Amino acid sequence: MLSEQPPPRRRRIQPLDAMVSPRFGQVATFARLPHDRDLTDIDVAFLGVPFDDATTYRAGARVGPSAIREQSRLLRPYNMNVDVYPFDVLNVVDYGDVDVVPGSFIETAKKVEAVVATLLDHRVAPLVAGGDHSMALPLLRAVHRTHGPVHLVHFDSHFDFWDQHWGQRYTHGTWLRRAYEEQLLGQVLQIGIRGPQFTRDDFQYAADHGFRVVTLRELERDPEGTIRHALDAVPSDEPTYLSFDIDVVDPAYAMGTGTPEVGGLTSREALGAIQALVGHWLVGAELVEVAPPYDGPGAITSLLAANLLYEMLSVMAKNTSQGLPPPGGPEPRRDFGRVPR
Repeated sequence: MLSEQPPPRRRRIQPLDAMVSPRFGQVATFARLPHDRDLTDIDVAFLGVPFDDATTYRAGARVGPSAIREQSRLLRPYNMNVDVYPFDVLNVVDYGDVDVVPGSFIETAKKVEAVVATLLDHRVAPLVAGGDHSMALPLLRAVHRTHGPVHLVHFDSHFDFWDQHWGQRYTHGTWLRRAYEEQLLGQVLQIGIRGPQFTRDDFQYAADHGFRVVTLRELERDPEGTIRHALDAVPSDEPTYLSFDIDVVDPAYAMGTGTPEVGGLTSREALGAIQALVGHWLVGAELVEVAPPYDGPGAITSLLAANLLYEMLSVMAKNTSQGLPPPGGPEPRRDFGRVPR
């Protein structure tokens, strides 16, 4: 009788040890994780999308991923806010950047979708740094391919569901309408909307299509409590995608962005907003619109972005440790065609 073979040993991925390698040394990767495209035993991959040709005001987000990596050097192994060691629960790598096509949303979107589809085919969840917000559309296309319609939690100062800008249907302000039209979404929760609008009808579009909108005015007294209450409408055990535009944060704390709006969240409130997602099955997340050319002293926007991405990763890890499915999905799909990198 053949003896039962032990399961293959899972490799363990860890950031560089700051007690061995000083934080200011070595090549900058997210959280000082290894840059690796071997997806064996990987749960989450950090991915940069250095594209900003779909902006409608001021560009600069194409250098967001590299600035976020540089400011992520201070991230540490234990997250006291959600009580988790994210790199012990999940194997995470820095997968590098998508090779974007400057000047072409269509061709860049194809490349983004193909790369993220490859990650998801291996049950690896994407943790993405932009780049402008137009890239949310190909990201959602890839996630939909694996998970079907996903619930969307969208932090932003803008609705992003306009039909076009100057006749162009694919910009950083139209991606949500395109995603809705392509039936990629389940429930949509928008948090942080504020500032001047084009028309009162913008609110009507949200109401007509069943979007739940939480404005900054509603968040003033108890931001985290209000967000937790709004999240009650999103089924916690169903796939949820997080899209976070850094301009939801007040420019006093995040001035390095292309379309700043005054009166936003503080950095502390933004961190708490991400932490409120503990218990909701995140299958992917992105942070976009960090534009380092407009950042202040100390690269405060990129520093905040790095920490917000760390909170997103920590939420995924906390959820996994508490029994929710892993962020990449509980089972591999068996009906997909292979997608080239």
